Amino acid sequence: MPFAIITTDKPGCEQVRVEHQTAHKKYLDDNKHRLLAAGAMLRDDAVTAHGGILLVDTDNREEAEEFVRNDPFSKAGLFESLMITRWRKAFFDGERLVDL
Repeated sequence: MPFAIITTDKPGCEQVRVEHQTAHKKYLDDNKHRLLAAGAMLRDDAVTAHGGILLVDTDNREEAEEFVRNDPFSKAGLFESLMITRWRKAFFDGERLVDL
């Protein structure tokens, strides 16, 4: 069962996000085989990021923790909060995968 990683940026750290964006995207590209999905959480202006959601394809919590720990955003101290939780794929790619 995959893990969802939900991050929230520290207030006032917009410049940290900008400075480490290229390294973060490269990290995701280099690890795309481990990702079911990933993307920024945006404010209502649909432009300003304030955190992110990563769906990591692993059954191992330690691997999920290591994945986010090695993210350049994490290393730069961008995150105010971090939640790692198992995620049940009930609906995926337009299909229902579990009985509801």
